[in-house]
Amino acid sequence: MEQTTTELPLANPPVSFGTRLVRYLTRFRPARLPVDGRERLRASIGVFVGIAMTGLLSRWWADVYHLGPWLVAPLGASAVLVFAVPASPLAQPWSVFGGNTLSALVGVAVAMVVPDPVWAGAIAVGVAIGVMFALRCVHPPGGASALFAALTAQSFSFAVFPILVNSILLIVAGVVYNSLTGRAYPHSQSLPATRAEGAVSRFSATDLDAALAHYNQVLDVSRDDLEALLHHAEANAYQRTFGQLRCKDVMTPNPVSAQFGASLADAWALMREHQIKALPITDRERRLVGIVTMADFMRNADLRSHDGIGRRLMNLVRKNGGAQSNRPEVVGQIMSREVRVASEERHVAELVPLFSHGGHHHIPVIDEEKRLKGIITQTDLVRSLYQAIYQTNA
Repeated sequence: MEQTTTELPLANPPVSFGTRLVRYLTRFRPARLPVDGRERLRASIGVFVGIAMTGLLSRWWADVYHLGPWLVAPLGASAVLVFAVPASPLAQPWSVFGGNTLSALVGVAVAMVVPDPVWAGAIAVGVAIGVMFALRCVHPPGGASALFAALTAQSFSFAVFPILVNSILLIVAGVVYNSLTGRAYPHSQSLPATRAEGAVSRFSATDLDAALAHYNQVLDVSRDDLEALLHHAEANAYQRTFGQLRCKDVMTPNPVSAQFGASLADAWALMREHQIKALPITDRERRLVGIVTMADFMRNADLRSHDGIGRRLMNLVRKNGGAQSNRPEVVGQIMSREVRVASEERHVAELVPLFSHGGHHHIPVIDEEKRLKGIITQTDLVRSLYQAIYQTNA
């Protein structure tokens, strides 16, 4: 018998040179900045104020003490960082102060031992970067400070004035202006991100630290801002997946329930008949007052008895004929009064953390007058998630 074979398609088909070239060239296209016109205006005015204040005060200082240059070009780049991206680790006060001043000192020192300005400039910038990394003050304009000091063979006083004085004045202007315009400066680089109360994330701080260690590159965003952005993205993903679904759209309406005074036997029979693990308890106006679960029955069974669990449960729900007894008789005596509930208009996405991490298996849904309208179970949640994903991909 002749055997036929079928060649399987390649998992990753070859990409043409033209396609690879287009993909490479697209890397040069600048990304759109996610800031509005108001933020751009705030940054522009801030740079103007910072450079103007620094320049005026530095020039006055130079005139009084008959000093040389009173403002350096790298300060313009520092101003962009301080006022346009004040949350950046590269824009923090120690980065501005240490990056500019220490780099200038490096440039001066290198120029004293290396006569060729080309080699002096290259060595100065390279060493300055190493110093800034070691002292946690990486600041891109610091490279310019080192290069300028090396090329012009400045003295050590150059690192004090204008570099040190310019940097301090710019930092003061940044603190005042950013604070007045609603931007935290200095910006904390190590505080954990804050989340809404009750929110649970699928990643921890340790996971983020491991990811950053694997990436192993300097990011122009602080760790706490990055964590906050990821939490916001996760919350938006929940919202996008579930769309605008509300509790009233996915709940089981008119769920089986019992009144406060219902006997344990009747409540147990309802739960067994309808094969449910939770029974909402209401008053006569159908207002939710509690909930009874299988765990409540188990907890109130006589654990001191040597009978099996089935026997103990039957003893619990059997009516007591005595006039006085310490044994509970109605569901109101064993129900849980603290019940996590949701309103009909609440978004389903907000309940996901309660089911996935909060240990909840069923959440009653109530109206504005706390009357029982429905119940959401894990099955309801999974069904709504499946439908949302199916509709999204359809």
